[in-house]
Amino acid sequence: MAVQTKAVRLFIAGAIAVALSGCVTVPDAIKGSSPMPQQDLVRVMNAPELYVGQEARFGGKVVDIQNQQGKTRLEIATVPLDSGARPTLGEPSRGRIYADVNGFLDPVDFRGQLVTVVGPITGAVQGKIGNTPYKFMTMQANGYKRWHLTQQVMLPPQPMDPWMWGPHPYRYGGYGGWGWYNPGPAQVQTIVTE
Repeated sequence: MAVQTKAVRLFIAGAIAVALSGCVTVPDAIKGSSPMPQQDLVRVMNAPELYVGQEARFGGKVVDIQNQQGKTRLEIATVPLDSGARPTLGEPSRGRIYADVNGFLDPVDFRGQLVTVVGPITGAVQGKIGNTPYKFMTMQANGYKRWHLTQQVMLPPQPMDPWMWGPHPYRYGGYGGWGWYNPGPAQVQTIVTE
């Protein structure tokens, strides 16, 4: 009976975790003021002058950081964002942007980190990636969020029927084993967290 009770508790805990994982919200720091900030960098780069002043939200990896008078410029290799405005891991860069943040940000804390920025598009400027000329979209980052990478253990799917666990000599032709399902090894997955 104790095995069945434990199995039911595990099943309920798993169901609650799945239900809560669907409730992803954008952190307040990067919500912005418009309901749907621009996130299509390719569209913006085709005609940046049409989007000047429009709010945008982009994220990705900080590849360079420059401290300037009164502001910090983040060079971000952008990737698609998920429903919580987190950069999607494993996606190729969609392009690079310059995001200007008021004040000083320490390069040690941001270089190579994942960030999401939100604010108005200010245009585009010519720059370089290495020795190659490149056109960067520019924006004023009124809000930003630095993300962290965490590893979590992902257990394989478990049987849905908790009464199938435990010794049952009367099931399956007298089989008296502990369970009927071999889920295989657990996997470690890297995720983006606050």
